[in-house]
Amino acid sequence: MSSGRVRTRRAALGLALTVAAATALTGCSALGSDDSNASSNGGGLEKSKIKVSIMPTTDLAPFWLAQDGGYFKAEGLEVEQVIANSGQASMTKAISGEVDIALSTYTPFFVAKSKGAADVQLVADGTSVNAKSNAIVTVPTSPVKTVNDLAGRRIAITAVNTASDILTKSVMKDHGVDFSKVNWVTMPLPNMAAALQQGQVDAAYMPEPQLSQAAKIAGAIPVIDINTGATQDFPLTGYGAATKWVQANPKTLAAFQRAMKKATLDAINDRSKVEPLLVKYAKIDEDTAKLLTLPGYGSTLDARRLQRVPDLLLQMGVITSKVDAAPMIAPQATS
Repeated sequence: MSSGRVRTRRAALGLALTVAAATALTGCSALGSDDSNASSNGGGLEKSKIKVSIMPTTDLAPFWLAQDGGYFKAEGLEVEQVIANSGQASMTKAISGEVDIALSTYTPFFVAKSKGAADVQLVADGTSVNAKSNAIVTVPTSPVKTVNDLAGRRIAITAVNTASDILTKSVMKDHGVDFSKVNWVTMPLPNMAAALQQGQVDAAYMPEPQLSQAAKIAGAIPVIDINTGATQDFPLTGYGAATKWVQANPKTLAAFQRAMKKATLDAINDRSKVEPLLVKYAKIDEDTAKLLTLPGYGSTLDARRLQRVPDLLLQMGVITSKVDAAPMIAPQATS
């Protein structure tokens, strides 16, 4: 054999060994190009960076825990939060593509589905109403003293067809109070305490931490707790996304769901993990964080429980035909 052929064989053998070593290091076969691309993109996620629309309420504690505690990072996700003024505005951001996932009260999701305004799916649970976690409040100088005084008054809500709107009407209906002539004043949650104090509205629907903040700022007092009658333990908030996004990003969604489930369970089991996040993100002081009532955090989407939302919307005349919750629930991560 000539020396030239020997050199050629040695070169070929060296190349083969180099390829084999590279394959062993990456864990990919020479034909596994899809796997190679996956490993360089957050472990196979379609998107490693996502945007989530939120509102700065206590409902967000598990989300903030997932963010600050590294739960998203462990799943290969980098999450940017985008502030919205209401659940309706939050959902709209997801529908328009401005964000990938949106936290909202459940009502806008079902209203949009019923009216064909958007094709959305629910991707993760948020919260339910707890005793003293949501209330209709007023101030001592207001003409509103009891729930019966709400008829015909100016009531602050975040937006039409959100929980603040529907749950306030439901509570009034339970007490035989006419809400048809109420002057509904829409505004962001952080503005409500000042509006009450300055007499711009007579009452307001508030969740925590705005409830505790309004008590300090404006001397706000509860008119009635939302956790009563038809709205007791009511499913309040959840995360949703456009169906086309869900279908295009199944691995990214599963990563988000796994991180949120772990964070939610940790938030439920250890309040001390939640309180510093409320101080940091909800901008409340440490004493308020220790004393306020947290909502009921949920780690799974249950169709029977969620069915209460469209059923109430139908009963209140907000939607005109029955909507089934089960088909709106996106595939859930198994681990």
